[in-house]
Amino acid sequence: MDDLNAVASLLAKPEPSAEAISRSRGRLQDRMTRGRARRHRGLLLPVLGMAVAAAVAVAVIVTSVFPPAAAPVSGRDVLLMAAASAEHIPQGTGTYWHITRTWQGPDGLQEQESWTTRDGHRWSRNEPYATPGSVVEDPAPFRLMGAEIGFEELEGLPADPEQLKERIAGLPRRESAMILADRQGELVSPLITLITELPTPAQVRSAAFEVLAATPGVKNAGPVEGGQELLIPLSGNLEIRMVVDPEAARVARANVLLTAEGGSMMSNSYISVTTEWTDQPPR
Repeated sequence: MDDLNAVASLLAKPEPSAEAISRSRGRLQDRMTRGRARRHRGLLLPVLGMAVAAAVAVAVIVTSVFPPAAAPVSGRDVLLMAAASAEHIPQGTGTYWHITRTWQGPDGLQEQESWTTRDGHRWSRNEPYATPGSVVEDPAPFRLMGAEIGFEELEGLPADPEQLKERIAGLPRRESAMILADRQGELVSPLITLITELPTPAQVRSAAFEVLAATPGVKNAGPVEGGQELLIPLSGNLEIRMVVDPEAARVARANVLLTAEGGSMMSNSYISVTTEWTDQPPR
């Protein structure tokens, strides 16, 4: 929590006060009036002095918050920045929790959608068992590690990273729906599920990002379209790849496919997931 608090406190630093800007302006004007610039730009000094003073004051704050552009950003830092952002991003409102998955299949771009109301009613489109393109009522609830999980359970998850990890480890599960790493206690997949597909509260999403940041061996492969590409090693020589946008606190895409049973399986390609609350009915 110390690292996350440090990031959050830096981001929360206030802008310079009017008094501070006024003092800076006065010092700059005093220096400039003693220079040769006074003779050539005398009429512009009050305006330029104010602009330069404000720019200098803001520059001091910006350089104190963010590292130099050349400084490398670790995978852990990317996830901690996402954790700090997640706390301040509202979840939104609406009648339906709308999930859209897209991926590149053998016959072109594939897409699946689902709409779920707060009382658990669900509709889906393009599930494997349904007619392609048709929207069908779907009894499948939200699942995590193969076990059902509803809105109340999600809202009751702890916002403390260590407590969240313990709670996930103790949730009911279906071992057959989980990858080997999750069955062995690494629990990376359910954490990714919490921050990609489920209507998880902001504080819990933040905690999930922080738990992922503590995963041993997480690496940043560098900037790509949509964010930073992170690599997370798992047991059995497996590796989760995902693109994280730390400012939006979202996983743009990952090579983990969440199954209808609520488990997960590794994919050879990226799966993109977008979520939103909407009042638009299933279509």
